[in-house]
Amino acid sequence: MANIKVKAPKIPFLSEFLEYLSVERGYSVHTIEAYNRDIAQLAEFLFLQHKFESRIKWKDLSKDHLYEFQKNLSTKEYKPSTRSRKLASLKSFLGYLHRTGHINNDPSEKISLRVNRLRLPHTISIDQAIELVTKPLSISSTPAAARDEAMLQLAYASGLRSSEIINLNLGDVDLKANRVRCMGKGNKERIIPFHSLAANRLDGYLNSSRMLLATKLSGTALFLNSRGGRITRQGYWLTLKKYAHMLNMGDDITPHSLRHSFATHLLQGGAPIRHVQELLGHASISSTQIYTHLTKEFVREEYETAHPRS
Repeated sequence: MANIKVKAPKIPFLSEFLEYLSVERGYSVHTIEAYNRDIAQLAEFLFLQHKFESRIKWKDLSKDHLYEFQKNLSTKEYKPSTRSRKLASLKSFLGYLHRTGHINNDPSEKISLRVNRLRLPHTISIDQAIELVTKPLSISSTPAAARDEAMLQLAYASGLRSSEIINLNLGDVDLKANRVRCMGKGNKERIIPFHSLAANRLDGYLNSSRMLLATKLSGTALFLNSRGGRITRQGYWLTLKKYAHMLNMGDDITPHSLRHSFATHLLQGGAPIRHVQELLGHASISSTQIYTHLTKEFVREEYETAHPRS
Protein backbone atom coordinates (compact mmCIF):
# COMPACT_ATOMS: atom_id res chain seq x y z
CA MET A 1 0.00 0.00 0.00
CA ALA A 2 2.32 2.67 -1.28
CA ASN A 3 2.36 6.28 -0.13
CA ILE A 4 -0.22 5.75 2.63
CA LYS A 5 1.06 7.14 5.89
CA VAL A 6 -0.92 6.44 9.07
CA LYS A 7 -0.98 9.70 11.02
CA ALA A 8 -1.90 8.14 14.35
CA PRO A 9 0.08 4.88 14.89
CA LYS A 10 -1.60 4.37 18.30
CA ILE A 11 -4.96 3.71 16.66
CA PRO A 12 -5.32 -0.09 16.66
CA PHE A 13 -6.32 -1.81 13.41
CA LEU A 14 -6.19 1.41 11.37
CA SER A 15 -3.26 0.25 9.21
CA GLU A 16 -5.00 -3.09 8.73
CA PHE A 17 -8.20 -1.35 7.64
CA LEU A 18 -6.40 0.96 5.23
CA GLU A 19 -4.61 -2.05 3.74
CA TYR A 20 -7.99 -3.71 3.26
CA LEU A 21 -9.31 -0.61 1.45
CA SER A 22 -6.29 -0.58 -0.83
CA VAL A 23 -5.91 -4.27 -1.63
CA GLU A 24 -9.42 -5.67 -1.45
CA ARG A 25 -11.55 -2.65 -2.30
CA GLY A 26 -9.12 -1.03 -4.72
CA TYR A 27 -9.61 2.49 -3.37
CA SER A 28 -7.34 5.30 -4.56
CA VAL A 29 -4.60 6.79 -2.42
CA HIS A 30 -6.58 10.03 -2.13
CA THR A 31 -9.69 8.21 -0.84
CA ILE A 32 -7.68 6.12 1.65
CA GLU A 33 -5.98 9.24 3.00
CA ALA A 34 -9.43 10.75 3.61
CA TYR A 35 -10.45 7.63 5.56
CA ASN A 36 -7.23 7.90 7.55
CA ARG A 37 -7.88 11.54 8.48
CA ASP A 38 -11.50 10.90 9.41
CA ILE A 39 -10.74 7.99 11.73
CA ALA A 40 -7.79 9.83 13.28
CA GLN A 41 -10.14 12.77 13.96
CA LEU A 42 -12.50 10.51 15.93
CA ALA A 43 -9.55 9.07 17.87
CA GLU A 44 -8.33 12.56 18.76
CA PHE A 45 -11.85 13.54 19.88
CA LEU A 46 -12.07 10.47 22.14
CA PHE A 47 -8.65 11.16 23.60
CA LEU A 48 -9.26 14.86 24.29
CA GLN A 49 -12.96 14.95 25.18
CA HIS A 50 -13.56 11.55 26.75
CA LYS A 51 -10.14 10.85 28.27
CA PHE A 52 -9.53 7.67 26.27
CA GLU A 53 -6.05 6.25 26.65
CA SER A 54 -3.46 7.26 24.07
CA ARG A 55 -3.89 3.80 22.56
CA ILE A 56 -7.57 3.79 21.67
CA LYS A 57 -9.56 0.73 22.80
CA TRP A 58 -12.35 0.40 20.27
CA LYS A 59 -14.24 -2.08 22.44
CA ASP A 60 -14.92 0.81 24.86
CA LEU A 61 -16.56 2.93 22.15
CA SER A 62 -20.30 3.49 22.69
CA LYS A 63 -23.18 4.99 20.72
CA ASP A 64 -23.09 7.99 23.06
CA HIS A 65 -19.48 8.68 22.09
CA LEU A 66 -20.46 8.65 18.42
CA TYR A 67 -23.46 10.91 19.00
CA GLU A 68 -21.19 13.38 20.82
CA PHE A 69 -18.71 13.24 17.93
CA GLN A 70 -21.55 13.80 15.47
CA LYS A 71 -22.65 16.84 17.50
CA ASN A 72 -19.04 18.07 17.57
CA LEU A 73 -18.84 17.87 13.78
CA SER A 74 -21.97 20.02 13.51
CA THR A 75 -20.20 22.84 15.39
CA LYS A 76 -17.41 23.03 12.82
CA GLU A 77 -17.54 24.83 9.51
CA TYR A 78 -17.87 21.69 7.39
CA LYS A 79 -20.20 21.36 4.46
CA PRO A 80 -23.02 18.86 5.08
CA SER A 81 -21.46 16.57 2.47
CA THR A 82 -18.13 16.61 4.36
CA ARG A 83 -19.79 15.71 7.65
CA SER A 84 -21.68 12.88 5.92
CA ARG A 85 -18.44 11.55 4.44
CA LYS A 86 -16.70 11.57 7.81
CA LEU A 87 -19.56 9.63 9.41
CA ALA A 88 -19.55 7.17 6.50
CA SER A 89 -15.79 6.62 7.00
CA LEU A 90 -16.34 5.79 10.66
CA LYS A 91 -19.25 3.44 9.94
CA SER A 92 -17.13 1.64 7.37
CA PHE A 93 -14.19 1.29 9.79
CA LEU A 94 -16.31 0.12 12.73
CA GLY A 95 -18.23 -2.27 10.47
CA TYR A 96 -14.90 -3.77 9.41
CA LEU A 97 -13.79 -4.17 13.04
CA HIS A 98 -17.06 -5.96 13.81
CA ARG A 99 -16.88 -8.28 10.80
CA THR A 100 -13.29 -9.25 11.57
CA GLY A 101 -13.99 -9.92 15.25
CA HIS A 102 -11.98 -7.02 16.68
CA ILE A 103 -15.10 -5.72 18.45
CA ASN A 104 -18.19 -7.63 19.59
CA ASN A 105 -20.74 -4.94 18.71
CA ASP A 106 -20.82 -2.17 16.13
CA PRO A 107 -21.95 1.03 17.94
CA SER A 108 -22.41 2.83 14.61
CA GLU A 109 -25.15 0.51 13.29
CA LYS A 110 -27.99 2.88 14.15
CA ILE A 111 -26.10 6.14 13.54
CA SER A 112 -27.78 8.05 10.72
CA LEU A 113 -25.65 9.41 7.90
CA ARG A 114 -28.25 12.08 7.20
CA VAL A 115 -26.72 15.39 8.25
CA ASN A 116 -29.07 18.22 9.10
CA ARG A 117 -27.94 21.76 8.69
CA LEU A 118 -26.87 23.31 11.94
CA ARG A 119 -29.78 25.03 13.68
CA LEU A 120 -28.48 27.93 15.68
CA PRO A 121 -30.16 28.77 18.98
CA HIS A 122 -32.52 31.73 19.01
CA THR A 123 -31.00 34.69 20.81
CA ILE A 124 -31.82 38.34 21.36
CA SER A 125 -29.48 41.31 21.46
CA ILE A 126 -28.04 42.74 24.67
CA ASP A 127 -30.33 45.76 24.40
CA GLN A 128 -33.36 43.53 23.87
CA ALA A 129 -32.41 41.34 26.83
CA ILE A 130 -32.10 44.35 29.14
CA GLU A 131 -35.40 45.73 27.87
CA LEU A 132 -37.10 42.38 28.44
CA VAL A 133 -35.87 41.69 31.98
CA THR A 134 -36.66 45.22 33.17
CA LYS A 135 -40.12 45.39 31.58
CA PRO A 136 -42.24 44.04 34.48
CA LEU A 137 -41.52 46.77 37.03
CA SER A 138 -41.57 49.47 34.36
CA ILE A 139 -45.31 48.92 33.91
CA SER A 140 -46.45 47.69 37.33
CA SER A 141 -45.52 47.62 41.02
CA THR A 142 -47.56 44.56 41.99
CA PRO A 143 -46.03 41.55 43.80
CA ALA A 144 -46.45 39.53 40.59
CA ALA A 145 -44.47 42.12 38.61
CA ALA A 146 -41.71 42.08 41.24
CA ARG A 147 -41.60 38.29 41.01
CA ASP A 148 -41.50 38.39 37.20
CA GLU A 149 -38.63 40.85 37.10
CA ALA A 150 -36.63 38.99 39.74
CA MET A 151 -37.15 35.74 37.83
CA LEU A 152 -36.21 37.17 34.42
CA GLN A 153 -33.24 39.09 35.80
CA LEU A 154 -31.90 35.92 37.42
CA ALA A 155 -32.48 33.85 34.28
CA TYR A 156 -30.48 36.24 32.11
CA ALA A 157 -27.81 36.82 34.77
CA SER A 158 -27.17 33.11 35.36
CA GLY A 159 -28.13 31.24 32.19
CA LEU A 160 -30.20 28.75 34.17
CA ARG A 161 -32.51 26.35 32.34
CA SER A 162 -36.22 26.95 32.81
CA SER A 163 -36.48 23.73 34.83
CA GLU A 164 -33.69 24.95 37.09
CA ILE A 165 -35.34 28.34 37.60
CA ILE A 166 -38.71 26.95 38.64
CA ASN A 167 -37.17 24.36 40.99
CA LEU A 168 -35.10 26.85 42.98
CA ASN A 169 -35.73 27.03 46.71
CA LEU A 170 -35.11 29.86 49.16
CA GLY A 171 -31.89 28.30 50.42
CA ASP A 172 -30.43 28.12 46.92
CA VAL A 173 -29.93 31.88 46.64
CA ASP A 174 -27.09 33.58 48.50
CA LEU A 175 -27.57 37.35 48.32
CA LYS A 176 -24.45 38.04 50.37
CA ALA A 177 -22.22 36.32 47.84
CA ASN A 178 -24.48 36.98 44.81
CA ARG A 179 -24.61 33.37 43.71
CA VAL A 180 -27.20 30.65 43.16
CA ARG A 181 -26.97 26.91 43.62
CA CYS A 182 -28.88 24.62 41.28
CA MET A 183 -29.23 20.97 40.43
CA GLY A 184 -28.82 20.49 36.71
CA LYS A 185 -29.06 17.51 34.38
CA GLY A 186 -27.88 14.27 35.93
CA ASN A 187 -28.40 15.76 39.42
CA LYS A 188 -25.12 17.65 39.09
CA GLU A 189 -24.85 20.63 41.39
CA ARG A 190 -23.27 23.85 40.24
CA ILE A 191 -22.80 27.29 41.79
CA ILE A 192 -23.35 30.27 39.50
CA PRO A 193 -22.63 33.94 40.24
CA PHE A 194 -25.02 36.70 39.28
CA HIS A 195 -24.62 40.47 39.08
CA SER A 196 -25.77 43.11 41.58
CA LEU A 197 -28.77 44.24 39.48
CA ALA A 198 -30.27 40.76 39.66
CA ALA A 199 -29.40 40.62 43.36
CA ASN A 200 -31.23 43.88 43.95
CA ARG A 201 -34.41 42.61 42.27
CA LEU A 202 -34.23 39.31 44.16
CA ASP A 203 -33.76 41.12 47.45
CA GLY A 204 -36.82 43.28 46.83
CA TYR A 205 -38.90 40.27 45.86
CA LEU A 206 -37.83 38.16 48.86
CA ASN A 207 -38.29 40.88 51.45
CA SER A 208 -41.68 42.05 50.30
CA SER A 209 -43.47 40.59 47.29
CA ARG A 210 -42.92 36.91 48.04
CA MET A 211 -44.38 37.40 51.50
CA LEU A 212 -47.55 38.77 49.91
CA LEU A 213 -47.80 35.86 47.48
CA ALA A 214 -47.02 33.15 50.03
CA THR A 215 -49.57 30.80 51.61
CA LYS A 216 -49.30 27.89 54.01
CA LEU A 217 -48.64 25.64 51.02
CA SER A 218 -45.72 27.67 49.61
CA GLY A 219 -42.99 25.76 51.42
CA THR A 220 -39.48 26.76 50.40
CA ALA A 221 -40.21 27.43 46.70
CA LEU A 222 -38.43 30.58 45.54
CA PHE A 223 -40.78 31.76 42.81
CA LEU A 224 -44.50 31.55 43.61
CA ASN A 225 -47.58 31.79 41.44
CA SER A 226 -50.72 33.76 42.23
CA ARG A 227 -52.08 30.92 44.37
CA GLY A 228 -48.92 30.69 46.45
CA GLY A 229 -47.65 27.48 44.91
CA ARG A 230 -44.39 26.93 43.05
CA ILE A 231 -44.49 28.53 39.63
CA THR A 232 -44.76 25.94 36.87
CA ARG A 233 -42.80 25.59 33.64
CA GLN A 234 -45.87 26.78 31.72
CA GLY A 235 -46.30 29.71 34.10
CA TYR A 236 -42.69 30.77 33.51
CA TRP A 237 -43.11 30.35 29.75
CA LEU A 238 -46.30 32.45 29.69
CA THR A 239 -44.64 35.14 31.81
CA LEU A 240 -41.76 35.57 29.41
CA LYS A 241 -44.05 35.42 26.37
CA LYS A 242 -46.26 38.15 27.83
CA TYR A 243 -43.42 40.67 28.15
CA ALA A 244 -41.81 39.65 24.85
CA HIS A 245 -45.15 40.26 23.13
CA MET A 246 -45.40 43.71 24.73
CA LEU A 247 -41.99 44.51 23.26
CA ASN A 248 -42.82 43.10 19.81
CA MET A 249 -40.01 40.55 19.99
CA GLY A 250 -41.82 37.98 17.88
CA ASP A 251 -43.08 34.47 18.56
CA ASP A 252 -39.71 32.71 18.45
CA ILE A 253 -38.59 33.77 21.90
CA THR A 254 -38.78 31.10 24.63
CA PRO A 255 -37.37 30.78 28.16
CA HIS A 256 -34.36 29.07 26.57
CA SER A 257 -33.74 32.21 24.50
CA LEU A 258 -32.48 33.96 27.65
CA ARG A 259 -30.10 31.06 28.33
CA HIS A 260 -28.85 31.13 24.73
CA SER A 261 -28.44 34.90 24.92
CA PHE A 262 -26.56 34.64 28.23
CA ALA A 263 -24.01 32.28 26.65
CA THR A 264 -23.67 34.23 23.41
CA HIS A 265 -23.24 37.59 25.11
CA LEU A 266 -20.56 36.17 27.44
CA LEU A 267 -18.59 34.82 24.48
CA GLN A 268 -19.01 38.10 22.60
CA GLY A 269 -17.62 39.84 25.68
CA GLY A 270 -14.50 37.64 25.66
CA ALA A 271 -15.35 34.97 28.24
CA PRO A 272 -13.36 31.72 27.73
CA ILE A 273 -15.53 28.97 26.28
CA ARG A 274 -14.55 26.56 29.10
CA HIS A 275 -15.91 29.03 31.67
CA VAL A 276 -19.16 29.35 29.74
CA GLN A 277 -19.39 25.55 29.57
CA GLU A 278 -19.14 25.34 33.36
CA LEU A 279 -21.74 28.05 33.89
CA LEU A 280 -24.19 26.35 31.53
CA GLY A 281 -23.59 22.93 33.06
CA HIS A 282 -22.70 21.31 29.73
CA ALA A 283 -21.07 17.90 30.12
CA SER A 284 -19.30 18.27 26.77
CA ILE A 285 -17.61 21.31 25.26
CA SER A 286 -19.25 20.46 21.91
CA SER A 287 -22.62 21.54 23.31
CA THR A 288 -21.16 24.97 24.13
CA GLN A 289 -19.30 25.37 20.84
CA ILE A 290 -22.55 25.97 18.95
CA TYR A 291 -22.59 29.47 20.48
CA THR A 292 -19.31 30.32 18.72
CA HIS A 293 -21.28 30.28 15.46
CA LEU A 294 -23.49 33.02 16.85
CA THR A 295 -20.51 35.13 17.85
CA LYS A 296 -19.10 34.74 14.32
CA GLU A 297 -22.39 36.03 12.94
CA PHE A 298 -22.15 38.94 15.38
CA VAL A 299 -18.63 39.78 14.13
CA ARG A 300 -19.85 39.65 10.54
CA GLU A 301 -22.76 42.00 11.31
CA GLU A 302 -20.43 44.41 13.13
CA TYR A 303 -18.05 44.34 10.17
CA GLU A 304 -20.78 45.00 7.63
CA THR A 305 -22.12 47.87 9.74
CA ALA A 306 -18.76 49.51 10.39
CA HIS A 307 -16.66 48.89 7.28
CA PRO A 308 -16.87 51.78 4.79
CA ARG A 309 -16.83 49.45 1.78
CA SER A 310 -19.37 46.92 3.05
